[in-house]
Amino acid sequence: MDALRQEFTPRGTFLDTASHGLLPRRSVTAVRRGAALMAEGTLDQQACLRAVDGVRADYAALVGVTADRVAVGSSVAVHVALVAASLPAGAEVLLAAEEFSSLPTPFDQRGGLRLRQVPLDGLVDAVRPGTDLVAVSAAQSADGRVVDLGALLSAAREHGARTLLDTTQAAGWLPLGADRFDYTVCGGYKWLLTPRGVSFLSVPPGFGGLRPLHAGWVAGAEPWQSCYGPVAELAPDARRFDQSPAYLPYLGAAPSLRLLAEAGPARVGAHARALAARFREGLAGLGCEVPDAGGPIVSFPEPEGAVEALHRAGVRVARRRGALRAAFHLYNDEADVDRAIAALETTAAGR
Repeated sequence: MDALRQEFTPRGTFLDTASHGLLPRRSVTAVRRGAALMAEGTLDQQACLRAVDGVRADYAALVGVTADRVAVGSSVAVHVALVAASLPAGAEVLLAAEEFSSLPTPFDQRGGLRLRQVPLDGLVDAVRPGTDLVAVSAAQSADGRVVDLGALLSAAREHGARTLLDTTQAAGWLPLGADRFDYTVCGGYKWLLTPRGVSFLSVPPGFGGLRPLHAGWVAGAEPWQSCYGPVAELAPDARRFDQSPAYLPYLGAAPSLRLLAEAGPARVGAHARALAARFREGLAGLGCEVPDAGGPIVSFPEPEGAVEALHRAGVRVARRRGALRAAFHLYNDEADVDRAIAALETTAAGR
């Protein structure tokens, strides 16, 4: 892990992966190389599409699903909208009330669906006969709470509901077994350390009723033979759901995913959780008891002057839903935790 941390060059202490992960040096190099080729007019588009397929395969291996079930794109909301469009009128979609908006909004905007939102801690018990789809994030954006995936799957199977899991705040540190879910979606720019503009959709065998509503030339069985007129033959696998990829983000994603494969999600998760636990212990020493959310994200009450104190110390966190949010990844270490706690101590001392 120490060797991999040398790939990152944060300015100060970066504890905000839940907003946007850091790019490793190797990914920065790949993006710059691609941009230079674009500037020269020598970019090989066929090579870029091969790189996209490599990213697809690397992501599939990382989350535990076969590459033929993975579609690529640039937006989680677009992937979710495909799932929303596949549901019959009147279908019940069960959601956690605290979800990041990219998950519930496409269902809401689709119209003709019955959306039922319940608190996250009651989601599993709320699955019932007549629930058509359960859509939830593996880890919540606002506070990092991790859903009990085993219990969720059991409840869904018992009542015949399909599952859609958003892994944006989990893929990269949480071993997932994505093949257990009907659909998964993931934005790569957080824990997968890719540039913004990389996202993934996994689909069930047979596609689960999805229609390739935004299919373009890259969705064709032979993309370079599908450039004009309606695509005559769609790809036989999940590639039929591809959005036309932005080349530079995917060129940068390739080395990022290979780096994470070197580390392994289980190892990354153990490291990041340990740092989160150390941070919670430090907060407890300041009189702030924070429950374990189950992952590397810690949401804690905002003391007066805390943001200013953290900023002066060069520590970056986020403010979400009236609290501060710290997130730990493979590039963080114990010194980062201690620096953040020391900064917060200055606000406690001033009270």
